[in-house]
Amino acid sequence: MQDTLAVQIVSRSWKRLWRSAWRGGVDALLPPQCMLCTAQVDEPGRLCLDCWPSVGFIADPCCPTCGVPHAVPVPDGLVCGACLKDTPPFARARAAFVYGGGGRDLVLRFKRGDRTDLAPGLAALMRQAGAPLLTECDMILPVPLHRWRLWRRRFNQSALLARALGGVTGKPVLLDLLQRRRATRSLGRLNRAARRRELAGAIAVDPGQAAAIRGRRLLLVDDVFTTGATVNACCRALLRAGAAEVTVLTLARVVRAEQSAI
Repeated sequence: MQDTLAVQIVSRSWKRLWRSAWRGGVDALLPPQCMLCTAQVDEPGRLCLDCWPSVGFIADPCCPTCGVPHAVPVPDGLVCGACLKDTPPFARARAAFVYGGGGRDLVLRFKRGDRTDLAPGLAALMRQAGAPLLTECDMILPVPLHRWRLWRRRFNQSALLARALGGVTGKPVLLDLLQRRRATRSLGRLNRAARRRELAGAIAVDPGQAAAIRGRRLLLVDDVFTTGATVNACCRALLRAGAAEVTVLTLARVVRAEQSAI
């Protein structure tokens, strides 16, 4: 028994040494660069000191429900006006940074620039922002793309982030549980009401996998929280299918002046 344990320890030590040597060789040939520029950084998936301030990371104080940052210090637990007016279907939502400046550039590099290699580094930022959500959830799942949009883009950015988060947390990831029943128009230029109409009935849970989420706490992952129409449609579908609770973690979120005002 002791000999077997010793062999396992030695084996793990050699694996760590091999990975370290491999990483050192790769970094010597291709030094890791900042996710936003070409500056050299210590490890892949990092931001350099010059680019870091350009990303508006979200921290307290923020709405305990939707996570929108408050512009000024407020009492703990103060819910924003939007959540008071229209209670969202999710229990909590958090985002790593504001969609603007360097944060917007990061999202566009990843989503439009085919920089899928950024997924692990971006997921690390999301992990910091949503640590309690990741700890408490039973499963992770991404917002789905319709098959035609997936074919044009070649990847689902939300699925890449969900898979990366599952890899570092050990939580199971259900990549195809949510489905887009029909194609929808691009939501980028639609207002809140138009987005909700466009998404009505478009998102559903795969009936063959519904049993897996009954009574479970789910974490929904997306790239950008804009008006909340997409994540709300997903959350309603999951709750109808029997999920106990749904929380939301996004890479970025749009913050308008009226949202952060008290």
